[in-house]
Amino acid sequence: MNANLSLAALRDSLSHSDRMPLVFLGHGSPMNAIEDTAYSRAWSSLGRALPRPQAILVVSAHWMTRGTTLVNVSARPRTIHDFHGFPNALFQQRYPAPGDPALAREVVTLLASHHAQDDDTWGLDHGAWTVLKFLYPDADVPVFQVSIDMTRGLAYQLEIGQILSELRDRGVLILGSGNVVHNLRAVQWEPNSRPHDFAQEFDTLFARKLTDRDFAALSDREQLGSLLKMAHPTVDHYLPALTVAGASDARDDLTFMTDSIDLASISMRSFVFHAR
Repeated sequence: MNANLSLAALRDSLSHSDRMPLVFLGHGSPMNAIEDTAYSRAWSSLGRALPRPQAILVVSAHWMTRGTTLVNVSARPRTIHDFHGFPNALFQQRYPAPGDPALAREVVTLLASHHAQDDDTWGLDHGAWTVLKFLYPDADVPVFQVSIDMTRGLAYQLEIGQILSELRDRGVLILGSGNVVHNLRAVQWEPNSRPHDFAQEFDTLFARKLTDRDFAALSDREQLGSLLKMAHPTVDHYLPALTVAGASDARDDLTFMTDSIDLASISMRSFVFHAR
């Protein structure tokens, strides 16, 4: 795996494959949606490199369910402002992309073994639309979300990804949105705060194991131990990264981007799996 390709090189690589890539974005603060940041600029650059998909399937840290995997089948997914305490300009944001009810219902069938059900009440939460607005700013690609079942183990999301992987050959972009490290209790608000040791250690470990395709290690709570608990007091922001990893295979190359630690305890590391 080449984990150091530039976005320009990634664009060239993607142009030679009909198989859709897999994308995980560390979305961080919702403010990235309305501010000119290194992250929003990188997402825009990535969007110009990515092929145009037939549809986008999003697994976001912000749609958590218990005992089932829900798939949103709305024809017009609503923009969800699932946060508080932010400027009014953020609440004015809309991402009016269409849904894909037929494909979403097919995904329900694909995930029947994982207790999937259809849902028409959700939409696009801020884990989805704050990054999609940069990837596909015209909001003209059909998109729908799949929830994460918080009652299951880490390896469960690897299984979900593996099942969904067949969609890559049908023009579907699978997008995970969360953060490789996400500990809001340890955030340091001072500018240029030094990353906590645990955040740097887990981020480095994750990158190494992902590059080595040692997904068993990344989904082993016992082996990850207290380091996982420090990096993720709750694992909601971690699970979408495992879904994306599970949808990859040994034919894929790996490119990392935006690999900094923000606010001392939020990893903004993003990555793309793409066919050789």
